Amino acid sequence: MAKLVVLSEGYKGKTHELKEERISIGRIEDNTFQIPEPSVSSHHCEVLLKGDEVVVKDLDSTNGTFIDGEQIEEAALKPGQVLRLGLLEIRLENGEKAHDDKKVQTTARAKPQGVKLNELEKGGQPVAFEANSPFKKKSNKINKVFVGVGIALGIIVVLLLAYALFSG
Repeated sequence: MAKLVVLSEGYKGKTHELKEERISIGRIEDNTFQIPEPSVSSHHCEVLLKGDEVVVKDLDSTNGTFIDGEQIEEAALKPGQVLRLGLLEIRLENGEKAHDDKKVQTTARAKPQGVKLNELEKGGQPVAFEANSPFKKKSNKINKVFVGVGIALGIIVVLLLAYALFSG
């Protein structure tokens, strides 16, 4: 029977047999496989048994889910491959010979890696916001109204001060 074996210090040797179709892995107690490691999210990922295939699905974890060093959202995990959750490393074992292929065989999308340094050096592209976005550019008409009201209030304050000084 396939099982997950923790390789990281402090949890080394901790195992979980894959008996259920869906196993949740995370830091808190309501997970099927609880690992109280701070770099592991409270609900980090799910391991799904789909026939003979073991599929790992990230649950929007903070520190990411990786198979053999590649960050994934959802991917197949083969015997011998290392699953990394935060700083924690876990290997899938099932008694068979480990695979030789170091590439992750995935049928899913790789998780975006953010902004690359060379993209920052090129400069940003203008962002087009939707019409109902709270970040859309304000119209000049609204700005002109605020400026007009501010000037009118300023004049009134100056006139009132002048009246108070010269009437007394």
